[in-house]
Amino acid sequence: MKRTFPILAALAVAAAGGWYVFSGPDAVNSAQINPLASAANAQTTETADVDTSTIKEMKLGNAESAVQIIEYASFTCPHCAAFDQGPYKQLKAEYIDTDKIGFTYREVFFDRYGLWASMVARCGGEEKFFGISDLIYKGQSEWVRAGEPAAIVGELRKIGRLAGIDGDTLEACLQDSTKAQTLVAWWEENQKADDITSTPSFIINGTKYSNMPYAEMKEIIDAALAD
Repeated sequence: MKRTFPILAALAVAAAGGWYVFSGPDAVNSAQINPLASAANAQTTETADVDTSTIKEMKLGNAESAVQIIEYASFTCPHCAAFDQGPYKQLKAEYIDTDKIGFTYREVFFDRYGLWASMVARCGGEEKFFGISDLIYKGQSEWVRAGEPAAIVGELRKIGRLAGIDGDTLEACLQDSTKAQTLVAWWEENQKADDITSTPSFIINGTKYSNMPYAEMKEIIDAALAD
């Protein structure tokens, strides 16, 4: 989809419920879209045309199922990590791996670190995305606290290499400023379409839900499957 992407800044962290909430339609400062790239590449104008159709949707399960779930999550969100390491495992075993539902994961970008993590997760393509994402969430408490940006990137590189991506490929992914800007534009587009204000959030058959216990999610899914 061809669109005009307004470059806006404005990040905020809300304490309510421990969720991260952003204060504007964009979560990433345009000057920080890819600080790993050269200064010239980091320059942005007020608006930029971005073709978001190049971003691959990351999907699992049965695309033909009557029940479709979209998860919106940030790799730097502790509650998203908790969901990934707990309820998601149950959801995957009970509903995704058994082809009862379709599942789509969409990244939310509150900060440049989450964006970098996404670029590493996507570096291995569809086949490795969910496995790398799991490693990123599993190690979240370590890599997000690594210190300076260079140290954080170094930890993300380690995760990528652990997943079997070679150093040159990882570097190319992290230096891809066009991909970074496109991901941010894609996220902004999704945020506006689904009115996402906190993470994790879920769209279940078109209805938005905020974070919930797995038992509650299971009830919603089972009711939808029974319809």
